[in-house]
Amino acid sequence: MKTRALLFIFALSLHAVYAQENNDNRSTENSNLELQKVQVVPIKDTKNQRQYELYIKLPEGYWENEDTQYPVLYYTDALWHVEILSASTEYIIENIILVGISWQKDIDEALVEEIGEHVSRHRDYSVSPTTNPEIQAKHQLGQASKHLDFIRGDVFKFVEANYRTIPENRSYFGYSAGGLFGAYVLMAQPDTFKNYIVGSPSLWRDIPYLTELASNKNLNANVFISNGTLEEKLSPIVYTFVATLKNKKDENLRVDHVVVEGNHQSAFPMTGVRSVTWLSTLVKE
Repeated sequence: MKTRALLFIFALSLHAVYAQENNDNRSTENSNLELQKVQVVPIKDTKNQRQYELYIKLPEGYWENEDTQYPVLYYTDALWHVEILSASTEYIIENIILVGISWQKDIDEALVEEIGEHVSRHRDYSVSPTTNPEIQAKHQLGQASKHLDFIRGDVFKFVEANYRTIPENRSYFGYSAGGLFGAYVLMAQPDTFKNYIVGSPSLWRDIPYLTELASNKNLNANVFISNGTLEEKLSPIVYTFVATLKNKKDENLRVDHVVVEGNHQSAFPMTGVRSVTWLSTLVKE
C-alpha cells in the first residue's frame, strides 16, 4: 500500500497547481507548487568558478533534536529527483538529510535554449570525452573528475559545516547519466560515499576505464545497481558491470543487483522507491 501511495504522490507532484482569481476580468494566473520543507541554497564550485544550487531537506524534528546527527543522501539531477526521493524518504527513512545537487546555473544561455537547463549534466556526469569533435566542442564531455572535486570539496564542506551530519554515513543516488557518475565515484574514490545507488547507469563506453580505475582499490561500500526489464541494449552492459564488481572478491563490497519492470523512463519511479527501501536498513547500521 505504501508503494502505491508513493507513486500516487509522485504523479501528483508533477502537475502544476493553478489558482484562479475571481476579479472583474476573470484573469487566471499560474503559480508553482513549492515543496515547503526543501530549502534551495546557492553554492559555487570554487575551482571551476561555476554556480550551482543545493536542494536541502531536513528531517522532521531536526531543530528540536539538537544532539542528533543524521546520515545524508546526496543526489544529482536535483530538479528531476527531488519529488520522488522526498516522498519516498518521508515514508521509509524519516531521519535522513537530503541534499540535491543542481545543474550549473550560470551556463551559456544559447546552450540552455538549444538543449535545456540540464545541459551541464552531459559534461559533469560523463567520464571520458567523445571522439566526435563537434559534440566535444559543444558539451566539453568527460569532466566527472572535476564535478567530484566540487562535491568532495565545496558541497561536503558546506553541508557538514552547517548541518549535523554523520560524514562516515553518506549515500549517493544517481540515475542514467547520474548513475554513470555514481559508478565513476565508486571506482575512482570509493570513500566518498558509504552507500551507492546506481540506477540504469549509462555505462556504454566506460566499463574498461572504470575497471582499470578500481583495479588496485578496496571499494568498501554498499552498492545498489538496477536496470529495467525493457532496457534491452543497456541491460547486458549493466550485467557486465555487476560481474566486474563481484569478480573483485572484495569482502567489504556488497553488491545488490535489482531488475525493475519498465524501460529507461518508466523504471525510474520504482527504482527510487526500491533503492530507498534498500538504503533504509543500511543508514541505521
